[in-house]
Amino acid sequence: MGRLDKYNVDLKGLKETSGSYQWTVDQEFFAIVEGEEVQKGKVNVDLTVIKASGLYKLVFSVAGTVIVTCDRCLDDMSLDIENTGELKVKLGPDFADDGDVVVVPEDKGIVNVAWYIYEFIALAIPIKHVHAPGKCNKGMMEKLDEHTAQEGEDGEPMENTGATDPRWDELKNMIENDNE
Repeated sequence: MGRLDKYNVDLKGLKETSGSYQWTVDQEFFAIVEGEEVQKGKVNVDLTVIKASGLYKLVFSVAGTVIVTCDRCLDDMSLDIENTGELKVKLGPDFADDGDVVVVPEDKGIVNVAWYIYEFIALAIPIKHVHAPGKCNKGMMEKLDEHTAQEGEDGEPMENTGATDPRWDELKNMIENDNE
């Protein structure tokens, strides 16, 4: 028995026109799946399978907490996530995943949804994830401030008072002359 077999959904064994499954995934799941985006967390997964004229619609709902790296200070941070999504599956001669419909071998009639669960969890994570103001690693924030351009009162970067490359000065003059 494989480590992800508990995420197998037996489509041929579905007695009614719908069925439901529930799992809680945690560090053990993330370690087995080996995805890059998430390695830690605890997420509840609800799956509803709806059978209609040779096509199975799998409706996923994920909600829980994942641990991700803060983009600002690089410390771990806890992030609440929630997402829903659908996957269409049909039975066929061989396995195929063309993006819109997943085809599973008809002789088995089983689809393993572990990777799809992981994908719906990863899709729930926003592109930018940072701690709430004041919660970032203070040492890292001090280092970041040392290497960040200073801003003026208007929020714009302050002008550099050092010497400039004369080639840029000449280009700047050409642009200014064009605008006149």
